[in-house]
This record gives sequence, C-alpha cells and structure tokens, in this order.
Amino acid sequence: MSATTQRPTAPDSRTPSKARRLLGDQRLPVAATALLFIVMYGVGLSRYQYYGFAEPQVFLNLFIDNGYLLVAAVGATFVILSGGIDLSVGSMMGFTTMLTAWLVERQGVPLPLVIPMALGVGAFGGFLMGYVIHNFEIQPFIVTLAGLFLFRGLCLVISKESISISDASVSSMADAQVSLGAGFLSIGAIVALVVLAVAFYVLHYTRFGRRVYAIGGNEHSAMLMGLPQGGTKIAVYTVSGFCSALAGLLFTLYIQSGDPLHATGMELDAIAAVVIGGTLLTGGSGYVLGTLFGVLVLGLIKSIIQFEGTLSSWWTKIATGVLLCVFILVQRIMTARKKT
Repeated sequence: MSATTQRPTAPDSRTPSKARRLLGDQRLPVAATALLFIVMYGVGLSRYQYYGFAEPQVFLNLFIDNGYLLVAAVGATFVILSGGIDLSVGSMMGFTTMLTAWLVERQGVPLPLVIPMALGVGAFGGFLMGYVIHNFEIQPFIVTLAGLFLFRGLCLVISKESISISDASVSSMADAQVSLGAGFLSIGAIVALVVLAVAFYVLHYTRFGRRVYAIGGNEHSAMLMGLPQGGTKIAVYTVSGFCSALAGLLFTLYIQSGDPLHATGMELDAIAAVVIGGTLLTGGSGYVLGTLFGVLVLGLIKSIIQFEGTLSSWWTKIATGVLLCVFILVQRIMTARKKT
C-alpha cells in the first residue's frame, strides 16, 4: 500500500488571527486603561506606603477631587461617540460658576432656584450649537470654538473679578459628606457617579444610545437606515451642554466661588479623559466606563505628584500629553487593523 502524503494546508487568509481579533476587540482600550490605573495605583502603594497612600480615603478622594471632570467628560463622551467634538465645555463650566455666584451672592436668589436655571442655560447653549452644526452643516470644531469664546466672554460681562460665595446653603452642600464606613464621598462625587450610571444605561440600553454609536460609526450608513441624524446630533450637544453646566455647578461647590478664568482648558482635560478611556476620536466606538478610568488615571497622576512632593504640577500636563499620544497611536493601529 502506498501511503499518500498530505501537504499542510495554508491558513485561510480570510480567517482572522488571534492577534487581529484581539486588536479588533472594542473592549481592549478600556481594559488597557483599567490595567494602567491598577499598575499606577500599585506603584503608589509600594512607593508611598508610609505616607498614607494605602488609606481608603485617598482612593475616594479621586472621585471627590475629580467629580466635576467626570461629569464634563461624560458629556464629551456622547459628542465624541457621535463623531463630533465640543470645545465649549470649559467655558460653559466657567460661565456656570460666574452665573451661580452672581445670582446667589449678588442677587440673593436661593440656590434651589439657581440650579435649574444654570442647567437650563447649559442645555440650551448645547442645543443651539447642535442646531447650527446640523442645519447649517458647519464643522463642530468651528461652532463649538465660537461657543468657547462666547461663554468665556459672557463670564466677563457678569464680572471681571472673582465672586466669592458665602451663602450658607452653598457651604452646607459643599461640606456635606456621605459616609461609606472606611471613608466618605462628597455630594459632588455622588452626583458624578449617578450621572455616570445614567449615561451608561442610555448609551447601552436605549435606542438613542444605539443611534449615537451608529452615526459615529458611519453617518452615511445611518442615513440609509433611516436613523434621525439631525435629532440625534442636536441631542448629543444638548447633553454635553447640560453636563458642562452640571460640572460647573459641582466645580462651584468645590471652589465656592465664581471666576472668569475658572475651568480654563477643562475641555481639553475632558477630551483627554475620553480618549485615554478608549473612545475613538473618529466616533462609533468606546465605553463610558472607559471615560471613568480615564478620569481616574488623570486624577491618580495628580495624587502621585502631590505625594512625591518634589515634582512641579506641570508634570501632570506632561504625563497627560504622553498618555494621550500613546492612546491615539493605539487607536490608529486598531483602526488600521480593522481595515485590512
């Protein structure tokens, strides 16, 4: 009997390799950011174990000190997922601090009335920018840049100087704490986590969330499927404006003052947190939980620099820039792999 030899068959080029499947997994950037946070936190535990870094309150302070940034970044996540950008976040936050301080301190308006007024102004400002972007087909960069200058200018219209808030209701709300046994969270941190939970549900379990992903992934395909692009685009900028105003209110509680220069450049921190959290700048891919880890990473960088004691605060910007470049490079590699 003659034995027939079988040649090894070449792998089908259409069958994706494990490496390609891994790079194509949308959860990879979020996992990478979470792993980065765990590694950085572990380094802090080992390096500053005698300086109280292991205290549970140090971890909880990441939420307390960055609650306003988390809310702003959640709003930016909606916009970036849809394929847009919002450069007015920081100016809207600064305007909210000035409006709140002016109404409470100078006009004597009760805080419970100021809060919905400030949130309404923020949502309406976002609505206007979304309306202009969609109906006049102008690039979001241009429209939101105009919003940046507009709201920063309105800050100076209210007052050219800082307005300190001495109202008892603001102080009591700012000092309020929610005990967690081993530590506590502030009202601002609790609000930020609630906003995160609501955003997670909306993006992953509602039709609106699926529309945001669809439009950001391929706007032309979304149009062919009959999805309401105009309403969705306007809605995401309305959400961003609302979140920016809410972040401004939380920042007001954190600082207890209004200033024309408050939150300058905060829009860049929010965008950096979203990108470091794994959301593609081109839209259509990302998770709001990744934004949480992005904010925690940025907050942890600040904490480590404070515990180190010998480093300038500018190292926060340097580290953020390096991480941003790395994650954008990773995004570029992932999108290139998907196309091949």
